[in-house]
Amino acid sequence: MSKKVVVLGGGTGMSHLLREFKDFPVEITAIITVADNGKSTGKLREEFSTPAVGDIRKVLTNLSPLPPEIKDIMEYRFDTYSDLNGHPIGNLMLTAMVNQTNSLKKSIEHLSKLLDIKHKVLPLSEDYLTLEAETMDGKTIIGQSQIMNSYKLFKKIKYKESPHILKEVKEAIQEADIIILSMGSLYTSILPHLICKEMIKAIDHSKAPLMYLCNIMNQPGETEESYVSHYLSIINNNLGKRKIEIVIANNKEISTEMIKKYEKEQKQPIKIDKRNIEEMDIELIEDDLITIEDGTIKHNSLKLSSIIFSYLMR
Repeated sequence: MSKKVVVLGGGTGMSHLLREFKDFPVEITAIITVADNGKSTGKLREEFSTPAVGDIRKVLTNLSPLPPEIKDIMEYRFDTYSDLNGHPIGNLMLTAMVNQTNSLKKSIEHLSKLLDIKHKVLPLSEDYLTLEAETMDGKTIIGQSQIMNSYKLFKKIKYKESPHILKEVKEAIQEADIIILSMGSLYTSILPHLICKEMIKAIDHSKAPLMYLCNIMNQPGETEESYVSHYLSIINNNLGKRKIEIVIANNKEISTEMIKKYEKEQKQPIKIDKRNIEEMDIELIEDDLITIEDGTIKHNSLKLSSIIFSYLMR
């Protein structure tokens, strides 16, 4: 029987992982945040009062085994002077389905069939949720996009509303053989799962090990210093009784040229601090995980997926 893997995250990091991981002999349930309010997703949220669909679209596209020319249609953005400008077709399809079914979960199921997806994709919630962050200097920033672009350090993040997570999400957590917190923005892709009381309760009642896939680069406002242990501390502080047991991190040096490029965006490489990780009683799995795509640093999705699968097969 194949292992059941639950992956928690947002769009870009999770979709990049699932691009290769979907072909391994595992049963994946991808659980995605729904509070994004930027670009196309933000416009559709405002106009139709729906949960965010953009991150879900990215994950569905990368989970699909269909040929690239078909999947590319999902990601195609209109470049026009009309109201369609900037909208990917996949976002419009999901929004249309939500309007018809009154359910984001059902809409994802319909689109999954259309894209021949063998794994399960679930929204964290079907609620219209808004992220709200309190900065270290006492300011309040409302909205996922605004939080990401504020370049502030955060004291706390919460939802303006009371989130209700889907029962299918709780069931997936209970049945999981491993729960993975995907790479991605700490405050807008990872913590939005952990500021839900129902999610923490479900994780506390699960026996599955908790694994974190650490980012390669630090984003402005995530942590004061760029060390793996700082990410782990913030995540563990937002978890309940259960804590992270395994972390996978990159140990390859990044070229001076790439470091200079990322410094312009106030981003730095995240360093492995073994002693602090050991003191937290967390198993460290380190490897050269870097690949360069379109001039940007990415995780080597195939290698990362292989490491996760090897851990599962122990």
